[in-house]
Amino acid sequence: MSKTFLITGGAGFIGSAVVRELINNTDHTVVNIDKLTYAGNLESLESVAHNPRYTFIQADICNAEAMNNALAKHQPDIIMHLAAESHVDRSIDGPAAFMETNIIGTYTLLEATRAYWKQLQDTAPEKAANFRFHHISTDEVYGDLPHPDEVENAADHLFTETTSYAPSSPYSASKASSDHLVRAWQRTYGLPTLVTNCSNNYGPYHFPEKLIPLVILNALAGKPLPVYGNGSQIRDWLFVEDHARALILVAQQGKIADTYNIGGHNEKQNLEVVQTICDILQDLVPKEAKYRDQITYVQDRPGHDRRYAIDASKIERELGWKPQETFETGLRKTVQWYLDNENWWKRVQDGSYQGQRLGVTA
Repeated sequence: MSKTFLITGGAGFIGSAVVRELINNTDHTVVNIDKLTYAGNLESLESVAHNPRYTFIQADICNAEAMNNALAKHQPDIIMHLAAESHVDRSIDGPAAFMETNIIGTYTLLEATRAYWKQLQDTAPEKAANFRFHHISTDEVYGDLPHPDEVENAADHLFTETTSYAPSSPYSASKASSDHLVRAWQRTYGLPTLVTNCSNNYGPYHFPEKLIPLVILNALAGKPLPVYGNGSQIRDWLFVEDHARALILVAQQGKIADTYNIGGHNEKQNLEVVQTICDILQDLVPKEAKYRDQITYVQDRPGHDRRYAIDASKIERELGWKPQETFETGLRKTVQWYLDNENWWKRVQDGSYQGQRLGVTA
């Protein structure tokens, strides 16, 4: 049965992948609300922009009137809340925007949703009974895990849905706050909510301040490839299209009030990620001087979490999801996409971000 999905942040990296997946591979209708900050890019949605099942609204989730109007007009069956400031380094340089969007924006959207859902209970009780608010969050809210050079059995330590929160950065603290708000609105008001926490995403259309696209584009430009500290920090990598499929599944079939961790089963040290990108580029765009020679070690990020790793067994066990891409296949697809889509990333680079280092405190 076709439903109407309202997606906040649908012009962002993960949001646009969700929108493309819904329009291209389902019969659902999509309403995309995005403020279009530096990281929101409608060019990421060109392939679906003229589809009759797709609508775009430029609005800020902190604007209560705009949220109320959008819900009243489009009558969504499912809200997927992805709008957020998301880059740790930027949160170190300027935390205020993260508090505003991630905390106040989530509160504003929750209140608009609660009013809409209450109205549905009076006018369309069956629609109200099937309504869901899906909040998309990050594994960074959990803090970090023991590193293999600290304990012998590091692989036994993974983030689960019951891991205590211990955020390290202004970004992760703001996301932790938003998670708590969503759960409080479920517990106090009965709002039918779900929360997902994901590992590091990568893939096409990724804004080039993040590690993988930054390294790809710096490598192609002959620039240094910055590795924070000694590069031993470990992340669990998840291909963005795998994540999009998981989110749509949880939004429709997840259990109300539950949390689902979504991971790629791909723990890699940052240095290993950079070296793998260099090797893929050497294969696809060979050059005499090795790309690995561009690797440069730089000052580490303040408060840098050493390891993230997700136990995604619950979503596989209960909903049957697992990633389709390995890290190797997904990374090769990603590198090839940047090679094939120079127009997209060159226009992104024409904006305010030129690849400079962010998040270095005095």
